[in-house]
Amino acid sequence: MLDNIPLLLKLTPYLQEKVWGGHRLKPDHFNPIGESWEISIHPEGNSTFGEKKLSELINKKDLPYLVKIIDTSDNLSVQVHPGDEYAAKYENSKGKTECWAILDAGKNQGIYLGLKEGISKNHFKKALNTGENMSKLLEFYPVKKGDFFYVPAGTPHAIGKDVLLAEVQQSSGITYRVWDWNRVGLDGKPRELHIDKALDVINFKKNEDFKIRRGIFDQFGEVELLIHPEFGLSSFKMKKNEERQLALRYNRVGGLVCLSGELRVQRDEYVVEVREKETLLMPLAPSEIKIMSKEDSEFLWIC
Repeated sequence: MLDNIPLLLKLTPYLQEKVWGGHRLKPDHFNPIGESWEISIHPEGNSTFGEKKLSELINKKDLPYLVKIIDTSDNLSVQVHPGDEYAAKYENSKGKTECWAILDAGKNQGIYLGLKEGISKNHFKKALNTGENMSKLLEFYPVKKGDFFYVPAGTPHAIGKDVLLAEVQQSSGITYRVWDWNRVGLDGKPRELHIDKALDVINFKKNEDFKIRRGIFDQFGEVELLIHPEFGLSSFKMKKNEERQLALRYNRVGGLVCLSGELRVQRDEYVVEVREKETLLMPLAPSEIKIMSKEDSEFLWIC
């Protein structure tokens, strides 16, 4: 991390067009925007502070995670991410474990997560070879605002259509696409599949604990959602004029994504107001972080 940078950085996200994207992230954009990379130093998409890329200000050691907002108008591909060991060996990258906080969803919409009971590797391969709908082999979970899911590396999954969610993940771009609903990409061509590597990394033994939570914004206060070696995630719901103090943990930078309301954040002489759909980064420093809610507000805290 560079010296003498502000202790509070309001970031501009990096936006990605996707064939399955929606129009909630940038309604006036012609092509659908699927992902808003709120906090990222990944080479495929940097958040920015002013005219500078975030990777010019913060290093990988201090920021090992990536935060996205994902908006879908169609299903994402059935896919899987490798763990650290496989990604290091074959991709020269870290692996990709992630988690999701659901921000909005259409009626009866949901996510596909983990294999159904009894699905073996041979069964999975046969279904691929015969052109089956691979989503039928995954568990489906209806979702609504306030739901939380942990998605460990090796878990096949797909986000369904008409879902808006926040994704916190290891800072990795490695995705092995298994099945893409027989559609074409924005260029009119079928998107690349990565079946051999996917079969290498899918966990066929048993589904892990997805740490499912419901209603994380139903009550005022903090809900600790996940502690991973490279990131921690909590949700907060604060009353108007409530004040809190937060601290950076584990020698990592902190991130705040405001989901509703308005917050006043102070750190030494730096004061920043953060509104809905805005994101703030807190570089490493010993100073306290004071947060005051100017109205009832909800936010995610990552560190």
